[in-house]
Amino acid sequence: MAFNAALISISNKDLFRVAIPIMIANVSTPLLGVVDTMIIGQAPDPALIGSVAIASLIFTFIYWGFGFLRMGTAGLTAQALGADDHGEIRATLGRSILLAVTIGIILISLQHPISELAFYLIQGSFRVELLAKEYFDIRIWSAPATLTNYVVLGWLIAIGKARHALALQLLLNISNMLMDIFFVLGLGMGVKGVALGTLLSEYGAAGIGVFTVFTIQKRLPGSWNMKRIVAKEKVLKSLSVNGDILIRSLALIVVFTWFTASSAALGDVTLAANAVLLHFLTVSAYFLDGIALAAEKFIGESVGQRSKRNFIDAAKLTTIWAAGIAALISFCLLICGPAIINFMTVDPDVRALAKDFVIFAALAPFIGVWCFQLDGIFIGATATSFMRNSMLFSTLLFFVTWKGLEDFGNLGLWLSLLSHFIYRTITLYLKLPKVIKAVDHNPSN
Repeated sequence: MAFNAALISISNKDLFRVAIPIMIANVSTPLLGVVDTMIIGQAPDPALIGSVAIASLIFTFIYWGFGFLRMGTAGLTAQALGADDHGEIRATLGRSILLAVTIGIILISLQHPISELAFYLIQGSFRVELLAKEYFDIRIWSAPATLTNYVVLGWLIAIGKARHALALQLLLNISNMLMDIFFVLGLGMGVKGVALGTLLSEYGAAGIGVFTVFTIQKRLPGSWNMKRIVAKEKVLKSLSVNGDILIRSLALIVVFTWFTASSAALGDVTLAANAVLLHFLTVSAYFLDGIALAAEKFIGESVGQRSKRNFIDAAKLTTIWAAGIAALISFCLLICGPAIINFMTVDPDVRALAKDFVIFAALAPFIGVWCFQLDGIFIGATATSFMRNSMLFSTLLFFVTWKGLEDFGNLGLWLSLLSHFIYRTITLYLKLPKVIKAVDHNPSN
C-alpha cells in the first residue's frame, strides 16, 4: 500500500523528513507580510505601514478562524492513515475541499458586513482605515482559493508528502512576493497592488494544489465514493472536530484583535511598531508550527494505530526539538532584533518604539512553544474539545490580566499577550494524561 503507516516509534530522521519542508514552507508565509511592510515602509509614512498592517491582520484573523480546514484535515487524515483506511483518506479530502469552497463563497457574499465589523473593532486614523479598506475590497475575493490551499496543505502533510506541500507553499509565496514588487514598485499601485498580488497568487496556488492532490490520490486503492464523503457519522465527526477548532481559533482571534485594536488606540506610531514586532512573533510561530504539524501527523497515526507507545514517543521527541529550536529563535531575535527593525522601517519614531519592546517579541517563541506543541498533539489526537475549553478559559484570563495592567499602556499589552501563552500551556498540560489514556480506546477508527 502506498501510504501505510508502520507500527514503529518515530526517529529524528522521520521527524525532520516531515518537519523541515513544513518549516521552510511555513516561515515563507509570514515573510509575505514582512515583504509587504518593507516595500510600503520605504516611504517615511507610518500611515502606509499601519494600513497594510491592519488589512493584513484582518485577513490573518479571518483565515485563522478557518484554520480548522488545515488542522482538522491533517488530524483526521493522519488517523485514517494509521488505521490503513484508504477510502477515508480520500473521503476526508473530498469533504474538506467542499467545505472550503462553500465557506469561501459565503465570506465573499458577506464581505460588506465583515468589513464594517472589522474596521469597527480595529480603528486607526482616517487615512489608515481608508487605505486598509482598499486592500480588503480586493483581497476578500481570494477566500475560496485561500481556504482550499489550507485543505491541500493539511492533507499532503498527513499522508507524508511534506515536500509537495513545501513546493506549493513556495510557489504561492514567491509568486506573491514577485507580484507585490511588480504592482507596488513597478506600477506604483500602492496598497491596492499588495492586495492584487496576493489575490492572483492564491488562485494560482490553489489550482495547482488541487491538481496535485487529485493526482496523488489516484495511487490509493479504490475510487471516489460520494456516499462515503457525505456519510452522516463521518460528517458529524468532521463537523465536531472542526467546530471545536473554529471556536478555539475565534477565541485566539479575539486576543490578537484586541491587541491590534489597543495598539491602534495608542496611536499610529504604536500601531506601526507593534505591527513590526508582531512579524517577529508570527515568523517564529510559523517556523515552530513545522514541528507542531509533524506532531499532528505522528500523533494522528498513533491514534489510528491505537498505539500509546508511539503516541508518547512522538509527543516527547517533537516537544524536545520544538523547545530547542524556540530557544535558538529567541536568542537570535534578542541579538538581531534591532537591526531587523531598522531594515523593516525607515521611520525614526517607529524604530525607537519597536526597539523599546523588542525583548517581548523575542521572548515570545520560547514562552509560546509549549502551547503550540500541545496544540499539535491535541489536534492529532482530535481531542479538540479540550483545546476549545483551554482557549476559552485562557482568553478570559487574558482580559483579566489586561484589565489589571491597562494603566501600563503598551507594556501591559505585551505582558498580557505573553501571559496568554502561559495560561494555554497550563490548561492543556493538565488534560494531557486524559488524552494519552484514551488512545487505546479511540472510537474514531
